[in-house]
Amino acid sequence: MKQIPVIKVEADTLPAAWEKAVLATWKDGLDVKTEYDKPEDPMSKDCTMIIVIDCPMKEPRIHRAFPGGLEDLEAYRQEVVYGIHDHWIKPDEGKWTYTYHQRLSAYETGGKIVDQIDYMIKKLSRAPYSRRAQAITWNPATDPVTDDPPCLQRIWCRVVRSSQNKYTLNMNTHWRSRDAYKASFMNIFALTDLQRIMTDEISKKMGQEVSVGRYVDISDSFHIYGSYHEEFKNFLKIVDSRSFDDRTWPTEFAMPFFEDAKEKIKNEEKR
Repeated sequence: MKQIPVIKVEADTLPAAWEKAVLATWKDGLDVKTEYDKPEDPMSKDCTMIIVIDCPMKEPRIHRAFPGGLEDLEAYRQEVVYGIHDHWIKPDEGKWTYTYHQRLSAYETGGKIVDQIDYMIKKLSRAPYSRRAQAITWNPATDPVTDDPPCLQRIWCRVVRSSQNKYTLNMNTHWRSRDAYKASFMNIFALTDLQRIMTDEISKKMGQEVSVGRYVDISDSFHIYGSYHEEFKNFLKIVDSRSFDDRTWPTEFAMPFFEDAKEKIKNEEKR
C-alpha cells in the first residue's frame, strides 16, 4: 500500500537544510497528482516534511539556486514581517484575500483585531516556558472556499533556558501545503527573520539576553510539481557540479540588492 512518506532533514544553516529537503523530496517523494495539473504534466513528488535548522541565523543564509531574485527575497521578507502588501488585500475586487502578516498581526475574529505576534512576545516574556504562545492563520469561515488559501497554518514558540542559564527562542511553523522548490526557501527566510525580531523584543521585555534557537518547519504536503520537473533538473546539476560555498551567499553579499529593494518599496509607497 502506498502511503505519504514522512521525511526529516537537519542541518546547521538554512540553505543546507532547504537543499537537503528538496533533494530528499525528489528522491523519495510519492508520485501523486495535484489539482493544478495539465493533462501532459508528470505527477508531482510529495511527502510530509520536517526540516530542522539548528542555527537559523548562521551564515551563509542564502542559497544561490532558490527561484527568484535577491530583491524579491527582501520584498517578501518585508511582506511577511512588516506587512508592506497588506493594502493589496481586497477580496471584493478579486484581489488578495489575505497576507501572512495580516493574519498573524491583525487577525479579525468576533469583531476584534488581534495581534497574535504581540501576544506571543508578551506571553513568553512573562512565562518563557509557556506552551500557549502560538499564532494561527486559518479562517474556517472564508478559507476553504477560496482558490488560494493560506499554506502557513500556525506558528508556535517557546523560550528555553540552558544549563548555562542562557535563553533561546525556539520556533515551529506548520504548513498545510508547500511548493518545496519554488516557495519554501523564501518562506523560511522570512519566518526565521520574524523569529529573530521576536527574540529581540522578548530580550528587551525580559531584561536579559535571548538568542535565536532552533527552527523546525513541518509541511503536511511538501511537493515538487510535475509541471517544472525539467526546470528542476537544472537545480540538480548545480548541486552536483558546485561546492556548497559556490551554491550559497552570505547575507553580506545580498545587502546591496536588499537596499535596492527597500528603495523600490519606498517609491511604491509614495505613489
